[in-house]
Amino acid sequence: MNPEAYFAPFWLPGGNLQTLYPTFFLPGPHIAYRRERWELEDGDFLDLDWMDGPDHAPLVVVFHGLEGSSKSFYARRLMLELRQHGWRGVVVNFRGCSGEPNRLPRAYFAGDSAEIETVMKRLRANFPDSALYAVGISLGGNALLKWLGEAGDTARPFICGAVAVSAPVDMNAAGATLDQSFNRHVYTAHFLSTLKAKSLAKAVRFPGLLDADAIRASTTFREFDTLVTAKLHGYRDADDYWTRTSSKPLLKHVTVPTMVLNAKNDPFLPALALPLSSGVSSSVTLQQPETGGHVGFPGGPFPGNINWLPQHVFSFLSRHK
Repeated sequence: MNPEAYFAPFWLPGGNLQTLYPTFFLPGPHIAYRRERWELEDGDFLDLDWMDGPDHAPLVVVFHGLEGSSKSFYARRLMLELRQHGWRGVVVNFRGCSGEPNRLPRAYFAGDSAEIETVMKRLRANFPDSALYAVGISLGGNALLKWLGEAGDTARPFICGAVAVSAPVDMNAAGATLDQSFNRHVYTAHFLSTLKAKSLAKAVRFPGLLDADAIRASTTFREFDTLVTAKLHGYRDADDYWTRTSSKPLLKHVTVPTMVLNAKNDPFLPALALPLSSGVSSSVTLQQPETGGHVGFPGGPFPGNINWLPQHVFSFLSRHK
């Protein structure tokens, strides 16, 4: 297999090997965030980065992807789009993703719908008169969809509309795909480099909790999620974690207007695993373009731009008030 052809769906159709790197490291526009720390009932904290705007302007909360943060290119570019329309935005840095380790052994994970609910309820209480929206990217998108499906009608007082971009709605399929051949040596290796470092730091801070030697030796998501993610969050192993956190079976229960956007050439989730219209509620809009890669959806001639995605997300949200 030609590796350049394999990388291309991730960023630019027909691109070359170097087109991988913008998706991982592209900083996006500068956003002058205002950081706010929320103390949580369990003794931990969340750091939220705000892009302020006019009082009572619509507010969009963004839940980032695996090992992402408010610094991720997609978060910055979406904030810019919102600012241009006079809206406000806030990026929730999941536990351990704000630049400072969180206090507890637990971290963030694909099925953390309880964390999503905590954030949405607090934002609604703080901004009772503002239109409130949510955007979940990749892993954050799955967690958002899981909350929307579990909450059903009870989510409607908190949120006007939602978008999930490149969400791994079938975690079993995504995990298996990322652990195969080229994916395993590039994408998975990239993510595991930082995930393992954080987990080994937790092993030092909480002696006896994690098997540090096994974590160092792990080379697949199945191994890592069994050794770390499942252990820290109450799952038996990776298979149990992936099965119980997948949002796909819950999409039939979503009642908030929601767009689920997945490219069919996303290297993280095979097209055969994408949801069908028969498996979702009438409130869910499925959009599955042939190309777009993973959180890319580039447009224009090489090297392309990432304007389409934030514009498309805003267009959907602005129709639901």
